[in-house]
Amino acid sequence: MLIFFLVSCSEENQDTTNSASPTLNQNQSDLAYETIATNLQEPWEIVKQGDRIVISERDGHIVEVLNGETSRSQVMLEKDLSNQSEAGLLGIAFPPNFTDTAYAYYSYMEEENYYQRVIEIKKSGDFWKETNVLLDKIPGGQFHQGGRIEIGPDQALYITTGDATNPDLSQDISSLAGKILRMNLDGTIPKDNPFENSYVYSYGHRNPQGLAWDTEGNLYATEHGNQAHDEINRIKMGKNYGWPIIEGEETGEEMESPIVHSGESTWAPSGLAYLDEKFYFASLRGEGVRVFDPEVSEQKLLISNLGRVRDVLATTDGIYVITNNTDGRGNPTEMDDRLIFIPLDQLKELSS
Repeated sequence: MLIFFLVSCSEENQDTTNSASPTLNQNQSDLAYETIATNLQEPWEIVKQGDRIVISERDGHIVEVLNGETSRSQVMLEKDLSNQSEAGLLGIAFPPNFTDTAYAYYSYMEEENYYQRVIEIKKSGDFWKETNVLLDKIPGGQFHQGGRIEIGPDQALYITTGDATNPDLSQDISSLAGKILRMNLDGTIPKDNPFENSYVYSYGHRNPQGLAWDTEGNLYATEHGNQAHDEINRIKMGKNYGWPIIEGEETGEEMESPIVHSGESTWAPSGLAYLDEKFYFASLRGEGVRVFDPEVSEQKLLISNLGRVRDVLATTDGIYVITNNTDGRGNPTEMDDRLIFIPLDQLKELSS
């Protein structure tokens, strides 16, 4: 039996301070973890910026956690956030030379159509403000908005987009839906992208929500399947990942098959992180964190009983996890949603 600590937190403009005495935690793996912050609202992405953990919330806020203190700031956007399923303020990313400007991805509605855009946001006092649009009119739908953005080792910005509930768009190279996109940090199209004058890096995706690179610079992505057959793919420039023509064990001419998939069961995979030669990914349906070993192309459930998990962030000390029980599909407790830290020694013990 191992101990986890609930660290008290406070929040600007809204009193949600929580504290608890050290409590015995019984996980199916006797896992020791710390709850760093509580009362997050529909959190989507975790990033580390300096000593701070920064979390986006779908309702249009950015939360910063530092030394056990939690502050929430509104993001002032040019468009009103749309609130259909899986939409809102989603991905955020910070450049290596961050001073006050970061990147974000959000959903909005215009003339009865759903869209997403990639923007720059600037911190100004107690709030963030949209200052520049890098890419607009990414198709959205009732479901499948994608929404993960990450800066790769090549210092380009990678963006996952869903099929916007219109599967045929995934095979349409002229559409931004059902793709992994790649852009320069100033919003321009990289000259070495695979399709001329296009942000499209790979296509044939249904709803990818996790991106991570291994130490050799290979890109991997998680992807939601249709009912089942959730996937982990190794992403190669210009390749077609098959949706809606193939999934699971199916094959197609000039189409890539997943490295591993969930078969007839469902992971509902979201955020993805790489640490010590293994990938850790969030499992919404499995209500935990899974680990994938690319050397043997095998995955397993690492920890469960956390509730729905949306994102995973790897650091040299361990991984951070955000639960996602307040998104309308979970069963939140009075402390949800939570930011959890799992120490490196625990990961090594459970991942071996």
